[in-house]
Amino acid sequence: MAIRLNRREKRLIYLISGLIFFFLFIETGVFPFIDNHKRLSRTLQVKSQTLQEMKILKAQYDALNNQAGVSKARLARREKSFTLFAFLDKLVGEAGIKNKITYMKPSSSAIKNSPYKISIVEMKLQAVTLVELTNYLYRIETSENFVSVKRISISKLGQQDTSVNAVLQVETMEI
Repeated sequence: MAIRLNRREKRLIYLISGLIFFFLFIETGVFPFIDNHKRLSRTLQVKSQTLQEMKILKAQYDALNNQAGVSKARLARREKSFTLFAFLDKLVGEAGIKNKITYMKPSSSAIKNSPYKISIVEMKLQAVTLVELTNYLYRIETSENFVSVKRISISKLGQQDTSVNAVLQVETMEI
């Protein structure tokens, strides 16, 4: 049994069929393409940000690597017989405050996965003037021996006295 359709009904069926094929084409061809394009654009944006971060990290790494090279060169120029305790004792003599040392306690600790160790000397200076202390600290910090003051504690002796007590923790790296 064949169904006979008039011309208007046939056109309506063709139009509806065309619309269905058009929507199927859009759903299966155009929308996935647009979604894929958006996804690729977002991925490209994220990758560009990641690349910028990597460039920043590389610049920081290069700066740290350069600084490490400078530090290694400074350590290599230092005398082979260098000890922090002897160095600080020599500087105390140069600063003229050797008689104001209450104690000097040396210690050292190894750095994990490294051939280096950190050498620390804690020392207490009693009844030093601020000028003497400043002179001594300047000698420590400006030396070419890769030595720095890690911690300092200063306490005033009295209301009228211009002298202070100071506890210093000085450190350096050693091979």
